[in-house]
Amino acid sequence: MKAIKILILICTAVIPAAAQQLEGEVTYEKVFHWTRIYSRLTYLSNEEKDRMKQTWGNDDEYKEKMTLLFNEKQSFYTYKKKEENEGGYSWNREDYRIYRNLENGTKTDIIQMIGKTYIVEDSIRVPSWKIMNKIKEVAGHMCMMAVTEDTIKSQKITAWFANDIALTAGPELYTGLPGMILELEINDGDITVSATELKMRPVPAAELDVSKKLKGKKITNKQYDSLVFSHIQDSMKAHRNPFWALPY
Repeated sequence: MKAIKILILICTAVIPAAAQQLEGEVTYEKVFHWTRIYSRLTYLSNEEKDRMKQTWGNDDEYKEKMTLLFNEKQSFYTYKKKEENEGGYSWNREDYRIYRNLENGTKTDIIQMIGKTYIVEDSIRVPSWKIMNKIKEVAGHMCMMAVTEDTIKSQKITAWFANDIALTAGPELYTGLPGMILELEINDGDITVSATELKMRPVPAAELDVSKKLKGKKITNKQYDSLVFSHIQDSMKAHRNPFWALPY
């Protein structure tokens, strides 16, 4: 009941969604904390733990910029293109393109994992969200908290969604809330994906349409789940980190 009252309060405090231009671009900062991730993997071998120490040392934080393009019918999430004057090297640029057709409820996810590129073509799956009675500001927007769980990866998912952007869109593989997701937390901060900038601007359809030249093996939601589950189980038996070859 409290969550509903807060949601109503937010609705009355923002500009009506109908007055907005519901298309634009969100820039997210995705932050990994690898030692937190490893600390949960109790089945790892000493060899794997030593490899982690050699790789990360005391500096376990890694940041990656992501972008979400959207309009009222579609969204597209992937790595943000580097500017010409931006230095640095991104070592984790596996194929990762997440398309959502919000109008007809379908998706196309191009994900490189377990040594191959897979194209997941199926209906959009909406997590079983629970809206909480907490609010906070993200990227200049008042957001409400919602939680769910990824039972295959054993992850707690916390989302903060902006009710004044009335689109059921968001980063990574998550949608299904009554407002755009501007922040995600996986397992209490192992990984956070936070909006740093939101620009309302016209987005050409060509930037949102799925490429006609897709390379990869086409699978369904069910087949994707089976692949992820089997890989994690095999990794546990072999005392390996499954997320060397799988998005966390």
